[in-house]
Amino acid sequence: MRKLTKNDRETFLRLSEAFYASPAVLHPVPRAHHERAFEELMRSDEYAECFLLERDGRAAGFVLLAKTYSREAGGRVLWIEEVFVLPDYRSCGLGGECFREIEAYARENGFARIRLEAESDNWRALSLYERLGYVPLEYVQRVKEL
Repeated sequence: MRKLTKNDRETFLRLSEAFYASPAVLHPVPRAHHERAFEELMRSDEYAECFLLERDGRAAGFVLLAKTYSREAGGRVLWIEEVFVLPDYRSCGLGGECFREIEAYARENGFARIRLEAESDNWRALSLYERLGYVPLEYVQRVKEL
């Protein structure tokens, strides 16, 4: 796992578009959203950070993290916004390794909680999260697009 750099633009865009074309998300997003995300990630790591997952020197996926504050959690919260592993690299331990690194990063940087979400029928992801000790947070989310 390594931090995304300016040289990773095309890799990031390719992986992002693959993620948003997968059943792990509700719907695709326009390419411009991926491009704006990359620009924001290069501008600052204040709100979000992205790490490439690599295996044998090749891009195998990515993880996008977002940062927020929660009174309920008693401090800063690290949101695992997106985790994507290319099909050829699934079920080889990369996900567990990625989560160990994320959790170490969160502890080292003083986060109080890690939060994530998944599609209710994404049983592979939910099974991994459960094995790693993540428990359901029984909120019903709502969204309003602006």
